[in-house]
Parts: sequence; structure tokens; C-alpha cells
Amino acid sequence: MNSTPFKVFIVDDSAVMRQVLGEVIDADKDLTLIGVAPDPLLAIRKMNLQWPDVILLDIEMPKMDGISFLKQIMSSHPTPVVICSSKTESKPKLSLEALSSGAIEVINKPQSSLCEYLHSQEVSAILKALKKAATIKVKALKYLGEETYREKNTADVMLKVTNKKVTSNDRVIVLGASTGGTDAVHQFLDKTPAGSPPIVIVQHMPAKFTNAFAERLNHETVHNVVEAKDKMPLQMGFVYIAPGGIHVMIVCHSGHYYLELKDGPLVSRHKPSVDVLFRSTAQVAGKNATGVILTGMGSDGAQGMLELHQAGASTFAQDEETSLVFGMPKEAIEKGGVGGVFSLQALPYQVQKTLVKK
Repeated sequence: MNSTPFKVFIVDDSAVMRQVLGEVIDADKDLTLIGVAPDPLLAIRKMNLQWPDVILLDIEMPKMDGISFLKQIMSSHPTPVVICSSKTESKPKLSLEALSSGAIEVINKPQSSLCEYLHSQEVSAILKALKKAATIKVKALKYLGEETYREKNTADVMLKVTNKKVTSNDRVIVLGASTGGTDAVHQFLDKTPAGSPPIVIVQHMPAKFTNAFAERLNHETVHNVVEAKDKMPLQMGFVYIAPGGIHVMIVCHSGHYYLELKDGPLVSRHKPSVDVLFRSTAQVAGKNATGVILTGMGSDGAQGMLELHQAGASTFAQDEETSLVFGMPKEAIEKGGVGGVFSLQALPYQVQKTLVKK
């Protein structure tokens, strides 16, 4: 995969997990273990002697918890971090905080016996996550590449391109995000006034986290934020978070917008896919839609953004300076579908200004 193995450092208070994960990592030709520590304070002293390319981090540890350590690392020496914790399923809000604080991926720590674990798919998932994370320059905000182990279907597998006539004059805002997006979405909604047209969001996130993400945004912003459900009508002042593991589309019946949730293959390596949401919106809303693409790794949303733009919608992308990973915005810009590129702080105002003009 790479000429020089990626350097990995493990921070976990379990000696057994440090040993087992260390052996698994060292057995992979693309990774090399450069150190382990039972707590963040010892970890930082060791890492200062040789800094890793990627950190595998637990959450619950003595002296300093993993989330606090993650925030410290991302502010002082930004480094790709993969969270591996037994708390990710029982406490999804911890996982959301980790993702908001810059973690590239959150993986559930194995609950099976170590003997079974060594021969399980969980090991492969951790190794893939570490390799993927190690390619991301989180401080330089430079998009280096995307994972290549998932098939890359286009939105055609879910929704064919049509020339259907738009039958509604209602406004709708659609937004896509991935790595770094949990915090970016929060900031976007914070600066978006209550009572705005309905906002439908695809944030790449595992299924078990999306409801907690919606609840958190509902509590911390002025908007009514809910996890999207099939046949749910879109209403002013509401924000709809796409559930993980299923595609979300907008359909129109009798001049009103509704959500349609539909299972299917990965599109642009994701489910839900931003491309699927954007294409459906372009077809039913056309010029009455506004599309926004935020920080994220990969190219999901670039084709859909182009289709929105071609349908007359207003389209915006987050700029490189304020993106944690300038992948999805960059791809959308280069494809020619973005009408305006702005900082995360300026995007909400630009969107509202466009709505007034329409």
C-alpha cells in the first residue's frame, strides 16, 4: 500500500489490548507499531520522542480521558486519530463528541474473546481504519485520497436521471458532509435562523449514531432537528438528519416535499449518499433548492452538486481554510457544480441571502 509503513501509537489502559492490537498492527506490512501507553500523559512523553502517523485511542483511561486527549492533540499537534472503545455503542454521544473533535473514525472495541478476535473481521476493520486515517493531513487540510476497498457506484443504481418537470415552488436546503462534518453542521445550523426552509442533511456516520446526532442538534440549536423517516413531510423550521445505512431522497406529491428512505448499494462508497440526496432534490425542486457541501473525505456529492447547479439551484461549498478535510468540497468545485465558495462562518449568511433573492 505504501513504501514506508505508517507509524502507529496505541493509547489504551488495558495491557492485554495493547499487546494484542500491537501484535496485529506489527504483523501488517503497511503498519508499524512505534509505541504504546496506558494513559495520555505517558503517551505524549513517548510520542514527543517519535511522532506517529496515526494514533489508536481508547476513551476511558486514567489521568486523562481519551476525548480530552484528542482535543489537546488536535489543537497542539493535529494527527489522525482512530477511536477504539467499548463505550461507542452504549454511549453514542461520546462517539459524536470524538468525531466533532477531529477523530477520523470511531470503532467499537471487540467484545468477543481475544482468540476469536484475532481471526475476526473486526481486526481487518481496525487495520483499514488506521491506514485510511494515516493518509489524511488534518492540519494541512489537504485531500490525499479516499479508501479504495468499497465499490463505487453512481447514483444511477438508486435513481435514474430524468427530465421531470418541477411541480413545487417550495424552497428546500440540502447539505452533505463527512469527516469533520459533525462540528461543521453544528456551526452551520447555529448561524442559520429558525424558521428557515426545511434542511435535509446527509452526514456520513454509522447507523447507531445518527439519532443521537439529531437529538444533540435539536437540544443545542434553535431548530427542530429529527432523524429522517420514510414518508415524512418536509416542514419549515425543521432539520432532517439522514439515518446511517439507508439512502434518503426527496420526492414531491401534490406540490409538497416528502422524504423517501430506500435501501440499496453503496453510492460513491457511502450509504446514505450525498449524491443520491442531491440528485433527487435537483429533479423535484430544481431552482427552488439550495445545495451545500461541507468538509469531508472523498468525492460523494460532487456529481449531485453539479446536477443541482444545472437544474438552477444555488450551490455552495466550504472553503479549504475552514475544512478539516478539503476532499468533498474540492471535488465538487473541480467538477464545476459550485456557485460560491465561502468559509464555514460565512456560508449560512450566503445561503440566507440567496433565499431572499429567489
